[in-house]
Amino acid sequence: MIHVIATIKVKPGTREKFLGILKANVPHVTAEKGCIAYVPAVDVESGIPVQVDLRPDVVTLVEAWESLDDLRAHLKTAHMQAYREKVKDIVKNISLHVMTPA
Repeated sequence: MIHVIATIKVKPGTREKFLGILKANVPHVTAEKGCIAYVPAVDVESGIPVQVDLRPDVVTLVEAWESLDDLRAHLKTAHMQAYREKVKDIVKNISLHVMTPA
């Protein structure tokens, strides 16, 4: 199993627009071979002292895939290409952590 944490920073004030586009794509992704989970998330205040500062312009995508091959195939799908085209003027940067259970 492969876990992915994608941290997506969007331009100020565009997070809700971005989330609308992302959420519209979720059913296509979760129907893909090997997709176990594909969950958009945003920071929430917890009151826990070690929590990092809230990031109002960040969306975190928590993913789980059966294999690296499934993840790689996901990145090449037509719906992901269309999604990237729709968000290209909103997204400032993306960082990706690809992991396997320890």
